[in-house]
Amino acid sequence: MGIVVQKYGGSSVADAQGIKRVAKRIVATKKEGHDVVVVVSAMGDTTDELLDLANQVSPLPAARELDMLLTAGERISMAVLAMAITDLGQEARSFTGSQAGVITDAEHGRAKIIDVTPGRIVQAIADGAVAIVAGFQGVSQESKDITTLGRGGSDTTAVALATALGAEVCEIYSDVDGIFTADPRIVPNATHIPRLSYAETLEMAANGAKILHLRCVEYARRYNVPIHVRSSFSNKEGTWVVNPEEVNSMEAAIISGVAHDRSEAKITVVGVPDKIGEAAKIFTAIAEAKIDVDMIVQNVSAAATALTDISFTLSQTDGAAAVRVLTDLKDTVAYEQLIFNDAVGKVSLIGAGMRNSPGISARFFQALADAGINIDMISTSEIRISVVVAESQIDDAVRATHAAFDLGTDEVEAVVYGGTGR
Repeated sequence: MGIVVQKYGGSSVADAQGIKRVAKRIVATKKEGHDVVVVVSAMGDTTDELLDLANQVSPLPAARELDMLLTAGERISMAVLAMAITDLGQEARSFTGSQAGVITDAEHGRAKIIDVTPGRIVQAIADGAVAIVAGFQGVSQESKDITTLGRGGSDTTAVALATALGAEVCEIYSDVDGIFTADPRIVPNATHIPRLSYAETLEMAANGAKILHLRCVEYARRYNVPIHVRSSFSNKEGTWVVNPEEVNSMEAAIISGVAHDRSEAKITVVGVPDKIGEAAKIFTAIAEAKIDVDMIVQNVSAAATALTDISFTLSQTDGAAAVRVLTDLKDTVAYEQLIFNDAVGKVSLIGAGMRNSPGISARFFQALADAGINIDMISTSEIRISVVVAESQIDDAVRATHAAFDLGTDEVEAVVYGGTGR
């Protein structure tokens, strides 16, 4: 048997009881004959608590020092988990991201993995030990400083290690039994999905589904690493994320699910001169500030004024920075005003089968209309339709869409054991 990489989220290791339960699962996997490498997140809400502490001390914490602080949560988890495994009679060794050979760029708070050189992990495996790695962190190739990968970065750590080690599977453990057709907190009768393609999972992750991190899925698809999404609180099969050809045609539904994202904000640049290069100036400035943009809509120019409006969505956390950038650009672009709205959200319908199924858009929009939900913006891809709606209507939009496409079951399949979904 080969190497299995297991990643446990914060809700799985939230307290001593959870850590002991996880330790038993790890030891059981080892006794089955697998070599086991474990990636852990910080316990429970530790990261949020550390971030709150930093903000109490400083209104704008230095990025380098914030990374040093936030990585402490995972170091606590890895050490106490190693202790629990040792008490069960199995040797375990814990490693920080840098000790595990996770090499990143120098972008604090949102670093990208450049390389993984897992020499010490390989040695631990050769010695018969379980290797436990602190997720969410690495070391900058350029500055040698500790870096963090951003929210959900432990998922990416796990897949990167699985790739470097040639693991047979990367198991992602959370507090739900796999991936469902919608968030079970909103739709209690959401249906469990046994297998899902990388492309569909990417769309779900990119559009708000919290079960997997976007970069984790991108990494897995690029290096063909099978992901097995499971709950650490049960022994249910969970969901496999694999190549499309490995998804049974009987299981491949036209619509895979409905995702939603509450973290969106919208900026409208009002009265932009409708001439060549103005949009380029706006989005070049946004890009230089390292702000990611999601959906973009430009209205038809008003004939009387030759002015147009450009709206785009972005993460709420980048909203203030984007407004500052665009305010500084006002004399260059000569627009009339900026409108910032963070009381919006995104709802997305996702499914590889929709590319060959006419009428999906009409059915989606009609379901929203019947529920009294106004659509603010629309964006599509080959396997996704996304709309921006008022934040207060997100739950209603998800439920209406899920019902319109008959995605629910007669029984409640989803159980959220830990309460957070991660």
